[in-house]
Amino acid sequence: MTVSVNGVEVAVEPESSSELAAARELLRQRAIAVDLLAETASEETMIDTAIEALLEREVATPSPTEDECRRYYEGHPREFQSGDLVHARHILFQVTPQVRIPEIRARAEDTLNQLLREPDRFDALARELSNCPSGQQGGNLGQIGRGDTVPEFEQVLFKFGASGILRDLVKTRYGFHIVAVDRSIPGKKLPYETVSGQIAERLRSKVEEKAVRQYVSVLAGQAKLSGVDLDGTQTPLVQ
Repeated sequence: MTVSVNGVEVAVEPESSSELAAARELLRQRAIAVDLLAETASEETMIDTAIEALLEREVATPSPTEDECRRYYEGHPREFQSGDLVHARHILFQVTPQVRIPEIRARAEDTLNQLLREPDRFDALARELSNCPSGQQGGNLGQIGRGDTVPEFEQVLFKFGASGILRDLVKTRYGFHIVAVDRSIPGKKLPYETVSGQIAERLRSKVEEKAVRQYVSVLAGQAKLSGVDLDGTQTPLVQ
């Protein structure tokens, strides 16, 4: 269906939407009406600049107050917490096409049982047996945060909650791991002063987006639209 705004047909790009294209055309026409843009202007950057100037002039975006920022901080504690960390070592028995999986598992289990009896040999056996480059550092992976490794490995690491060698092998897409957790470091809540600017910008952006949607709705109510409905559209119009 053809989209038009006040009789002007709007081209809808494949990566865009009819709502966004129509909203942009509404703003372009408004910028022309208030002498922020020449009617003959066709350069995209020139149109974008005029629309930004229009929104800055006609859409009020109040800055969030200190109280609003603090309420958001207190109401969303998980958003402002440094991540948990685990200091770990591992020995990887990599799955390869040349060796049958049961054989790899058996070798890993034998090594795990040996380490449960003699944990001090972890460094030496990692250097000797691990198929991971970390083996040359005794299997040391350093500090690992959430998202730093594959999910199946991460889940076991952060669930362990203690220190020592895990009594079961950890199976991942890479193979079988013997894992030793040296230290778990729980995340801490970041001070308000550290994140206050981030909170203020987040709240300001939400207010701005809502205000722009309302402004576009007002323009849409005064315009003749065809092939599109901008009533209450959630299309983001500001970045």
